[in-house]
Amino acid sequence: MFGDLFEEDYPSVPYNQYGKGKKLKTKALEPPAPREFTNLSGIRNQGGTCYLNSLLQTLHFTPEFREALFSLGPEELGSLEDKDNPDAKVRIIPLQLQRLFAQLLLLDQEAASTADLTDSFGWTSNEEMRQHDVQELNRILFSALETSLVGTSGHDLINRLYHGTIVNQIVCKECKNVSEKQEDFLDLTVAVKNVSGLEEALWNMYVEEEVFDCDNLYHCGTCDRLVKAAKSAKLRKLPPFLTVSLLRFNFDFVKCERYKETSCYTFPLRINLKPFCEQSELDDMDYTYDLFSVIVHKGGCYGGHYHVYIKDVDRLGNWQFQEKKSKSDVNLKDRQNEGEIDDPLMILKAILLQEESNLIPVDQLGQKLLKKIGISWNKKYRKQHGPLRKFLELHSQLFLLSSDGSTVSLLKNCSLQAELSFQRNDPEVFKTLTSESPGLNDRTSCPHWFDINDSKVQPIQEKDIEQQFQGKESAYMLFYRKSQLQRPPEARANPRYRVPCHLLNEMDAANIELQRKRAEYDSTNNDFELHLHVGPHYHFFNGALHPVSQTESVWDLTFDKRKTLGDLRQSVFQLLDFWEGDMVLSIAKCLPAGLHVYQTLDGDDLTLCEMEIADEEDIFVWNGVEVGGIQIPTGSDCEPLLLNVLHLATRGEGEKCQQLTESPQVFPSNAEVGSVFTALAIPVGAIFLSSTECTNEGWTAIPQEDWRKTFREQGLTNGSLVLIQDSSNSNNSLLTKEGEWITTVNETNWIQVKNLCQSESEEEHVKIPATANTLFLFFAVGSDIQPGTEMEIIVEETITVRDCLKIMLEKSGLPGDTWHLRKMDWCYEAGEPLCEEDATLKELMICSGDTLLLIEGQLPPPPSEMLRFQGFLKVPIWWYQPRGCTGPWRSHQDQTNGPPPPGGAWGATATQGAPGDTYAEASLCYLGDIEISEDATLAELKSQAMTLPSFSEFVIPSPTFLRAWTVESRRPSRLLRINQQQLREYKLGRRTEICLEPLQKEENLGPQDVLLRTQRRLPGERAYGPPVDLVWDTARGWTAGALQRQVADCCSLPVEKIEIAKYFPEKFEWLPVSSWSQQTSKRKKKKKQENLQGAPYYLKDGDTIGIKNLLFEDDGDFSTVRDDAGKEKQKQLALGRKKSQEALCGQSSSAVSGAESPGRPQRPEASLSIHVGSFR
Repeated sequence: MFGDLFEEDYPSVPYNQYGKGKKLKTKALEPPAPREFTNLSGIRNQGGTCYLNSLLQTLHFTPEFREALFSLGPEELGSLEDKDNPDAKVRIIPLQLQRLFAQLLLLDQEAASTADLTDSFGWTSNEEMRQHDVQELNRILFSALETSLVGTSGHDLINRLYHGTIVNQIVCKECKNVSEKQEDFLDLTVAVKNVSGLEEALWNMYVEEEVFDCDNLYHCGTCDRLVKAAKSAKLRKLPPFLTVSLLRFNFDFVKCERYKETSCYTFPLRINLKPFCEQSELDDMDYTYDLFSVIVHKGGCYGGHYHVYIKDVDRLGNWQFQEKKSKSDVNLKDRQNEGEIDDPLMILKAILLQEESNLIPVDQLGQKLLKKIGISWNKKYRKQHGPLRKFLELHSQLFLLSSDGSTVSLLKNCSLQAELSFQRNDPEVFKTLTSESPGLNDRTSCPHWFDINDSKVQPIQEKDIEQQFQGKESAYMLFYRKSQLQRPPEARANPRYRVPCHLLNEMDAANIELQRKRAEYDSTNNDFELHLHVGPHYHFFNGALHPVSQTESVWDLTFDKRKTLGDLRQSVFQLLDFWEGDMVLSIAKCLPAGLHVYQTLDGDDLTLCEMEIADEEDIFVWNGVEVGGIQIPTGSDCEPLLLNVLHLATRGEGEKCQQLTESPQVFPSNAEVGSVFTALAIPVGAIFLSSTECTNEGWTAIPQEDWRKTFREQGLTNGSLVLIQDSSNSNNSLLTKEGEWITTVNETNWIQVKNLCQSESEEEHVKIPATANTLFLFFAVGSDIQPGTEMEIIVEETITVRDCLKIMLEKSGLPGDTWHLRKMDWCYEAGEPLCEEDATLKELMICSGDTLLLIEGQLPPPPSEMLRFQGFLKVPIWWYQPRGCTGPWRSHQDQTNGPPPPGGAWGATATQGAPGDTYAEASLCYLGDIEISEDATLAELKSQAMTLPSFSEFVIPSPTFLRAWTVESRRPSRLLRINQQQLREYKLGRRTEICLEPLQKEENLGPQDVLLRTQRRLPGERAYGPPVDLVWDTARGWTAGALQRQVADCCSLPVEKIEIAKYFPEKFEWLPVSSWSQQTSKRKKKKKQENLQGAPYYLKDGDTIGIKNLLFEDDGDFSTVRDDAGKEKQKQLALGRKKSQEALCGQSSSAVSGAESPGRPQRPEASLSIHVGSFR
């Protein structure tokens, strides 16, 4: 419907008449990536859930906990299918934990999602974006599990595995009476300050005694007096799994602020708790614990990031270091570089000989090849030998492919020959190729540790744990397991062990669906459409190529952009079987004048992606020399222009008439402007140019000395108007003396009035729009109409029923607002009421001459205002448009500087990320509320919002021309990007407000696209230009260099000549974005990967990026005058708060009367909670 809305209108020659219409291709949602080489799955971070992910991974790698949870079947926990049934008791939290653990074990994806689990907690997006303490979560989660498992066989799961007992004793020195108190513990909380390590902290807590003497005596109940006594604590009962929480965070009472203790704090990999226990007569192994998980906190006391070091007890992961190569691999690479084993047949045979049955899936064969030689098949052999599967098919005398091509094996008669040949020709290479990789032979002797950081899983050495003893990135929680706990042999490297059958079936089906989606995405993402224009079916005339036959001239071809130009040429040969001779492929473009050929494609070894061939590209297929016997011009220099030329028409025998005609003419863009006389057969004359952007429709004469300039140099484009005046008609000039106006043939919607004043200097020309949207109506009061009592009214047809009613009430002098309108029917009686008060008279088909009746009584509200259905959202809708952003969707009132729309007053407020210049400020206009189901999609919400009465002020073609944001603190917050996603999945909540931003073209953001507001700094001024949207594809990483390249491309500037910075509006500060140098990790001995998502930038949708051109300004200052004023205001507010806090501290305690308040106020901490139903 709106496909050609923005196409320019060329009245004589249709635009793009030979080209295919460009289709808006929807980006397919990328399926989750498969597991990496570790074969372990991470957990996606929902914004601030790294603490949750670390704890869940620890529980998942506690096999006893995981299997105990799996042992609870649907008969005890219920089914997730019945969770919405109020009569069914469904224990959602254990069920979601089971499902998450099954996904971590079996689902082939890089990272699992905790969205369903957090939903079962009753969390909204606010909780998922706010960071909490993992020690607090550990207690709350276990409490929620205990409550959820009441009445099941797993009611004592947490108590059985994690609860222990401490006994506190006070011994009287006089009568030796022992007073004791027993308490239960879930985790041991130990001090870090002034303590060297865990063992010293336990010694201080459970070995050393506190003595009551002197002024601190103890009252003994037996002696009934104050006596000397000793207080001590011991561990009475030890749980199978011991959790230790380190008190890293303390409070400085002098500075009145919190801080993190970063001193060195050691903890052993194996610890004997016998010295700290009450009973010590058992064997030492009963008191011995092994470390298996370390939750690490990186950052300060007010924020940071969690990740976890985990010991793989069941050996489920592939503990292999990619960066470390064995001597055999090094030798193999040396030989490969020397050309000694450059034959892929030799390597593939050696890999297949390692397999017991000589049978292996083709995909695994490629992976094993990568592990053996350190380079993939595509990078090493594809150009010379083609794809791996095709190579195996060509060597069918050696390799046997299955019928579906999924597996490959060596032919039996070749296996023995190959092995003997290898050993005879190069026994060392054979030994190298068939040897196992490092880390495989010593798997049983070395514990397997992994660093799980949200979605990323990396193997680490056991000695790397020592790096977390101290510093800002240090251990925060320790998890130990009894050394006596042994795992059964069948559980080793078996992720399906003890997983319930219904979860196994669900995961198997999910894996099949993932494989299908990945295949579809791979096809969708890499296939694109090409339009082949066949040269023999074209002829050249009027400066461009035109098809001879519409049906045979253009062929559509779907092709894989990963293939090479040579593959494309071969496919075209097969498609055009009639082709003879050489074939040249050239980039073409459909212009208003016709088809034009640009550069020729060269390099058959290059892929189409490397050649930057776009989707829906036009390819001209020809011999590279001529078309129809005519040599055609190619390149952008001679691009044909379609101009509309105005000149006087010619009557018979060459006589000029006074009628002005408009005719299309095609000229090469590098032709001289004077060639227009030759084309029109006019000997000489005058040339005038008109700009369609000019508000006066003025004409400018081209001096004769500029006739030798080209059309491009004169700035002419397709559709430009050129007026030619013959010199022989100088007496009958088409222009006035000033040359300021002329009536063109297209001005049919305007009446031109010439004001003939006394002097020529006062002469003015204006245009009056000829509109016909006025209605002449009759109206009367009451249903009993007497002849001659009707009153007349003149209104616009766009007026609403409500406004029309007000005008009629004022004219008739009737008070009150309890009136409504009815239309008089053909019987001259009151007809149906006009219920839709916000509808226009035109929409209700009210015509001139109609009679409306004023009837007393107020209409009942529509049903949508009376009913509230469960599962529906009442969403306030706002209109949002950044100031200074021009676009075609502004309202008529806004364009004419009229009053604000009826939906509400415009409220000017600084947008988040806006520098605060007049260009960057945003306006929010309240449009109204809508009620919509949570199961509706975002596209349906936009469509319903467009039906609001206030929305009629704006001209929006379709919902795809709207961008939706959530509103927080009267500014856009979170971008809602997927139109087909249900509102329930966005977790909007009951109080969410939505603002809609108009777009100039349809937008379809992918999951890895980030929307940024870029503003270019004005040279010599401390101000910025209007904001421009930039869509940044982060598929290749969130690096500063990638962002700089993207910004430089959009600004058409070299990367080295720009500097960019992110704006923080709450601080009025700019932070330059550069490829910063981070500290080198002692453990990995390499620089950490920069990521603009993390500190210190925290880049997200809607952020403002300032751009500075270093050709004009080379200083590092990005600030504006408004930033200076904002900082000064913040400084005054902070000073006032500081004085008030000092006064408060002085009143509360003299000890801290002179203390300073914290340097910066911190946001209040929110409590963490998990909502659990009652199952008692």
